[in-house]
Amino acid sequence: MTVLLFEDSVVPRLSPITTARPAFCVTAGSYHLLDLVRQLGQPLVASVRKHLQPLCTLDCSPLRIVGEDVPNDLADPQILLNARLLPSISTLETIRALLGKPDARGAVWHGDQLAAVVRPEWTWDSLTGSGLNQRLSEATSLQRIEAPLRLLSFPHDVIAANMEIIRTNLEHRIATGEYQQLNDGVFVARGAKLGEFVLTETHDGPIVIDQDAYVGPYTLLRGPIYIGSRCKVLEHAAIKDAVSLAHTTKIGGEVEASVVEPFSNKQHHGFLGHSYLGSWINLGAGTCNSDLKNTYGTVNMEYPAGKAATGMQFLGCVMGDYSKTAINTGIFTGKVIGVCSMMYGFVTSNVPSFVNYARLFGQISTLPPEIMIATQQRMFSRRKVEQRPCDMQLLHDMYRITQFERDKIGDDLAF
Repeated sequence: MTVLLFEDSVVPRLSPITTARPAFCVTAGSYHLLDLVRQLGQPLVASVRKHLQPLCTLDCSPLRIVGEDVPNDLADPQILLNARLLPSISTLETIRALLGKPDARGAVWHGDQLAAVVRPEWTWDSLTGSGLNQRLSEATSLQRIEAPLRLLSFPHDVIAANMEIIRTNLEHRIATGEYQQLNDGVFVARGAKLGEFVLTETHDGPIVIDQDAYVGPYTLLRGPIYIGSRCKVLEHAAIKDAVSLAHTTKIGGEVEASVVEPFSNKQHHGFLGHSYLGSWINLGAGTCNSDLKNTYGTVNMEYPAGKAATGMQFLGCVMGDYSKTAINTGIFTGKVIGVCSMMYGFVTSNVPSFVNYARLFGQISTLPPEIMIATQQRMFSRRKVEQRPCDMQLLHDMYRITQFERDKIGDDLAF
């Protein structure tokens, strides 16, 4: 029973979160969608944007990427899932229920957006190349199935979803039996270590600490929290209220209601709240973001794809992969920072991808991909990660894809 994950035309609205990763690898509540569909135990195939195909082929096992080639050794797909599905246990249960009903056949919608197609009479021959998009455009003619599947449409949806689903997702992790209860509501996996005088509060949700993670002494942990494998939380940190830290991250200072993807560092003092950080980010010492307007009003966001009213009172920043901040950088409320940019001083406006941003000093300049390739090599080496040709090519591709962001600021950009 083959499962096909597909990226649709709305995925670019999730940038910069999805510039360097497929939508099914966006984390919320400690899981991303690929984590969940792997639990189905079925063959997995995905259709992703072309610039991400080499990375997915290497890094998303056992997922297979379908492009122009037909996977002749697999049965035709029994269910097609939008890669933007909310990565919640409720989503997983709904997918299982749909697969468990032999008579379920048709399309599931979230508003006017296609969430899933169940048991279509579509062959792989009709789904390769441009065929998949053609079939998806015809889904309105399929019988409508009522099922509670939700989609992420904007980056702030990820931050809101993380707060909403993290407790249930953590309870699902605990139920696997892979964690030992250390204290009331505190669960640790093999090799996890806590320093002395760590204070834990779990009345609002559990604390789950995965394999070989470390929490330093004199730290406050207030659940629900997920601390991923090989994550290092430094001494005197305060991690609280719906924080999801992916594997191999370094975290210090105060972090609240935020998602941090793998290999990112926020290891010094400073506040990060109601925010999303991609991978390979480094926040310099003293970097803080604001997540509340002085007026206490709701935050409106301006993304590369357009403006959006969030309805959220607390909303910090969204930062794309490979971006960096200098010491004492201050990021204003609701700011969007693209991939591969470096920031200095106060971030009072959105930051395009691939720029040096020092607007406080009247300077914004282009950051060529060759510089980011050299930086990537140094970062990878420090973490004992091999820099592959596809990693370097990704930076070139992202530079090309995000050119429109730099074009928007026109004369302000020095080359």
